[in-house]
Amino acid sequence: MPLFARCVGLRWAVLGLSLLVLAAPAHAADTYQVIHTYPHDQQAYTQGLLYLDGHLYESTGLKGHSSLRKEDLETGRILQFQDVPSQYFAEGLSSWGATLVQLTWQNHLALVYDRATFRFLRTLPYSGEGWGLTEDGKSLILSDGTATLRFLDPATFHEVRRVVVKDHGKPIDQLNELEYIHGQVYANIWHSDRIARIAPATGKVLGFIDLTGLLLDSQRTDPEAVLNGIAYDPDHDRLFVTGKLWPSLFEIKVIPEKIKPASVARKK
Repeated sequence: MPLFARCVGLRWAVLGLSLLVLAAPAHAADTYQVIHTYPHDQQAYTQGLLYLDGHLYESTGLKGHSSLRKEDLETGRILQFQDVPSQYFAEGLSSWGATLVQLTWQNHLALVYDRATFRFLRTLPYSGEGWGLTEDGKSLILSDGTATLRFLDPATFHEVRRVVVKDHGKPIDQLNELEYIHGQVYANIWHSDRIARIAPATGKVLGFIDLTGLLLDSQRTDPEAVLNGIAYDPDHDRLFVTGKLWPSLFEIKVIPEKIKPASVARKK
């Protein structure tokens, strides 16, 4: 082959390799195994979810339909229910001490309840929108639909610090429902089947969990019936996920990409 042709071929080969590197995903996502499937109220527009003291607590959204609920995991039965005033579109939910803290979407207020009785206690103001909420034992952590996570003083809701969530330098926005697990923030990414695992100190994305196929398309009754809702049971190391208007809640086991089995089995 003439030298010129070999040089051109080499340049194209290098260019092709560069394009492949650029096209490659920043992270090969982990996948999942379904351990158990539980019933879930398909009318619940799930905005916040947590597992505490053997029960699920859920915040549901939409103006005029927002609620706070305590539920039995095994049956999906609602054990305790509190309507949210119709002017509020409820969002994320977290516990703090003996209270539950529920965000509102665009009212710039968090609603604080007594956890045992659901008695309304007070409001806490914040700027911007409220999407997801969790806590790390020191701060409440709020998402607002952008790539920013804000760390708030639980007593005053004043911002202590913030991080911008990035994957290899690229901001990851649309962060929605949150859960703090093993020192990481798990975040639903709105309108996707992915959960991001985030380092809270830096905002760096440590990896993604791909939950594609978790709910059959035939079971989605609405375009907004998207993945949203993460809860963790630390006593039994159980991870639960669901979505807005989903008929099921799933206990899953995360399968790291490097040991992903050829097929993923489901258990009932």
